[in-house]
Amino acid sequence: MSMPSIYKTLGTSVLMAGMAFGSAAALAADGPLRGNVRVVIGSTSTGGDTYQNSSIVADALAEHLDINMKVDAVGASSAFRFLDRDPRGNTLMIFHDQSYLGYLYGVEGYENIFEKYTIGPTVAINPGNAYLVPKDSPYQTLDDVIEAVGNGEEVRVAIQPGGVSEIGFSALKNAIAIEHPGMEENLVAVNTGSQADKNQQLFDDQADMINGTVQANEQYTRLPEDDQKAMRFLWLTARNSTIEQAPEDGLGQTTREQLLQYVEPNVNVTMGDDNFTFDKEFFFLYNKDMDQAIVNQIDQALAEIYAEGEIQETQKNAFFIPNFKPSDEAADYLESKMSVYEDIITNIQ
Repeated sequence: MSMPSIYKTLGTSVLMAGMAFGSAAALAADGPLRGNVRVVIGSTSTGGDTYQNSSIVADALAEHLDINMKVDAVGASSAFRFLDRDPRGNTLMIFHDQSYLGYLYGVEGYENIFEKYTIGPTVAINPGNAYLVPKDSPYQTLDDVIEAVGNGEEVRVAIQPGGVSEIGFSALKNAIAIEHPGMEENLVAVNTGSQADKNQQLFDDQADMINGTVQANEQYTRLPEDDQKAMRFLWLTARNSTIEQAPEDGLGQTTREQLLQYVEPNVNVTMGDDNFTFDKEFFFLYNKDMDQAIVNQIDQALAEIYAEGEIQETQKNAFFIPNFKPSDEAADYLESKMSVYEDIITNIQ
């Protein structure tokens, strides 16, 4: 499956979903989703992107439907367990691509979400997934890294294994296997934990490149080259069209125009027939036995919220890219997306 074929123009779904439904606000008081609703997320951090994005969406839904919604940062394993126990709809889950990548990488506690759960709507993209090197690194571009590995040089990459942090590493290793067969083992994973841990590997010269984010690492790109913590972006995995939708000012002191230097077509990671891209996308997951009427109610409400346009501004101000797709479309889209990354992971195993 070609990578471009799984992506659709953002915004089309808002109009289609809005036309397909009536008024959620008018039906909220009598709808099946009411009272207190807990939104569990696959993160334990209340300062990270999953919590921030989920809070924006939950607050908008709560106001629109006149219900109470509380985001609870319980972590992936606990979130799946809580969701498993509640078919009534009082517990919903918001997570991102980690929910299926963890399964593909064989991480304990992850199952095939497309078999075990009902996939809800997508709501946003975090466009900031990135790879960085020290500012004084000899690697000026990602092509330099690929060429060095192809010539037998070992390049160490600090990642958090088993998901969003690793998928770019896997794609890069796959690209090296295609362009320099047999040399891909020279790209070495330094498996570590949080973003702070990955940063420290770079500071301590235990890694040559790290997975990071625009949000967490942009501050380090402003430092002078002689500072031990100074970094440079080499690659943003997001689609060009995703970064194009970011605010013109970008983030911090890095403008959108500067960020575009680090995405395709300026940076290419081949998959053979196409180039690899990866957008970290957030979406709802539901208990398989939850009433379909609740699925429809949330789709309907979000279609109206996104049609109004205010949530998009809130998301962009937080450096998220709005990306609403109703449940049926989201399920097909995400399953197709998973199949592309499954091929990459299988190729390097």
